[in-house]
Amino acid sequence: MSVGEAFTPLQRDEIAKAIRDAEKLSGRTFSVHVGPSDGDPRQRAERLHAALAAPANSILIHVDPQVRSLDIVTGAAVRTQLGNRQAALAAITMQSAFTAGDLARGLLAGLQLLAELARPPATLHTDTP
Repeated sequence: MSVGEAFTPLQRDEIAKAIRDAEKLSGRTFSVHVGPSDGDPRQRAERLHAALAAPANSILIHVDPQVRSLDIVTGAAVRTQLGNRQAALAAITMQSAFTAGDLARGLLAGLQLLAELARPPATLHTDTP
């Protein structure tokens, strides 16, 4: 499957909306890249993440359908809330849909889960006299 065939216009719109919703919910910046890795997929994902405007507060999902790879890269500020185990849970969620042949639904589910897991904890402020 070529990258151009990966998504319909409606699916691209749904993914863009899911990214906006994830950013609003979590306060983090999300990026999704679906395409060839041109070498090692993890290294490609890390280079893409490093090139983002604010990598410390960013989450990048890189999928290379040709080699069936999925990488999630998180910035230093994100890792305070979203550790490797939580990212692995999101990866499993996405891979389940990918295995069923639904790349778009996998990304939507992964974005939603990552956003929920990456949210900073709520703080309660009390004013005491």
